[in-house]
Amino acid sequence: MGSGVGGGGGGNKYGSLNLTDLPQDCIATVISFTSPQDACRLSLVSTTFKSASESDAVWESFLPLDHQASIPSSLSFSSKKELYLSLCENHILIDGGRK
Repeated sequence: MGSGVGGGGGGNKYGSLNLTDLPQDCIATVISFTSPQDACRLSLVSTTFKSASESDAVWESFLPLDHQASIPSSLSFSSKKELYLSLCENHILIDGGRK
C-alpha cells in the first residue's frame, strides 16, 4: 500500500493530547465561553481546571460589560467570581431601575 504521512498504523504520530498539558490561560479562555454552571463543574475535573475556572478572566466574561460603573464603590470583592455570586444573590438595579 502507499506510504502515508503517519507511517501506517492508527496512532497519532504526535502522541496523545492531555488537556491539562495546555497552558492554564488557554484552558481559562475555553471555559470563559461556557456558562457559570459549567465553569463550576469543570473545576472538579482536575487541579489545573480548578485553577483556570477560578480565574478572574473566566468570571469577567460572565459579568456585564459595564459592570464596574454599576457597582457601588463601597463594595469590594476579592475576585470576579465573588462579585458574580454576590450579584446573583443581591441584584443591583441599573439604568434608572429599568434593568
